[in-house]
Amino acid sequence: MTALRASLAATLVVGAWATVGLATASASPVAVDQPSSTSGSSSTSRAEAADEPASTGLLSAMQRDLGLTESRARARLAAEKTATAVQGKAQRAAGSSYAGSWFDPATGKLNVAVTDSRRAGAVEAAGASARVVRHSARQLDATKARIDKMSAPAGVSSWHVDPKTNRVVVGVVASAQDDNDVRAFVAKAREAGPVLVKRTPEAPRTFAAGTVGGDPYYTGNVRCSIGFSVHGGFVTAGHCGQAGAAVSGWDRSAIGNFQGSSFPDNDYAWVGVGNGWWTVPVVLGWGTVSDQLVRGSAEAPVGASICRSGSTTHWHCGNVLAKNETVNYSQGAVHQMTKTSVCAEPGDSGGSFISGDQAQGVTSGGWGNCSGGGETWHQPINEILNRYGLTLHTA
Repeated sequence: MTALRASLAATLVVGAWATVGLATASASPVAVDQPSSTSGSSSTSRAEAADEPASTGLLSAMQRDLGLTESRARARLAAEKTATAVQGKAQRAAGSSYAGSWFDPATGKLNVAVTDSRRAGAVEAAGASARVVRHSARQLDATKARIDKMSAPAGVSSWHVDPKTNRVVVGVVASAQDDNDVRAFVAKAREAGPVLVKRTPEAPRTFAAGTVGGDPYYTGNVRCSIGFSVHGGFVTAGHCGQAGAAVSGWDRSAIGNFQGSSFPDNDYAWVGVGNGWWTVPVVLGWGTVSDQLVRGSAEAPVGASICRSGSTTHWHCGNVLAKNETVNYSQGAVHQMTKTSVCAEPGDSGGSFISGDQAQGVTSGGWGNCSGGGETWHQPINEILNRYGLTLHTA
């Protein structure tokens, strides 16, 4: 066993994402797992990790992918933590005039849109910045729900409510924008309510991959990435395997079986762990960054930084771009997804999305790659936990 594989359980630091056992890679048994370890890539203790707002690895990834200095990365994480804590209070202050919220990296504050200017003062008293808009979140959600009932052609990539533009944004693949079916879909979508059409470079695809040497986990000849440890197993992407399918780890030893799986409509699943494997509340650092302790699953706002770990491309960071987006894969539409500017590639499917030390979701799919850039969607972790009655394994 290499030092990289052996390091997973050995050192749990605050870092950034991981695919629960990591669904990633040649590193040790992924998020679910690893026998004990003795050699580690990090010497940081659990006590020290608890005091640190972010690991060196997470800060390095944010500097690389978001163009930040270390001090600005630390300041942004602190501001995002405050914004996450303010979200609920600010939404309650907005009442029925609530029209969505997003984090603004430039100001370091949470923006909350309201349709009633009289609510602005209460929102700002709650710690957020208020923006007066025309359409409420309820109206925009109703528009999206009507579009969800439509059959989308392949040239339509996705659609979501965008609080910043106060519209439902419909993504159209650039090469298909003049297609008659696409035009007809867009015209019907506009009839459903306030819609803004944006072009996307490519159609979305999932990130599963055929068998390649070394990376867990495997289902048949498909390799995917572990998301987050839960008590009794780990969560991952639904397109990686059907209920009952056998799962093996990075070393091809048996882990367990898919206990539940849903795709399309949703893209989530969970795998029961046994055969000598066990779960730990960390994401693997790949020997490049420190291992990340998972401390909870508080949902980060739109605009917040977010990082991903996967078995193909390892650690990458970006921003949360949209929530509750419907993604139109070739296999069918998947709902309630979160879109990010983080890149991913085949084999990263199922892997971990984390913001700070808070689990966010499991990698579903996207477009582009980590050489030229792209966008990736994840299925929110709390939805998966609620669906299967699971408890996140936290430090």
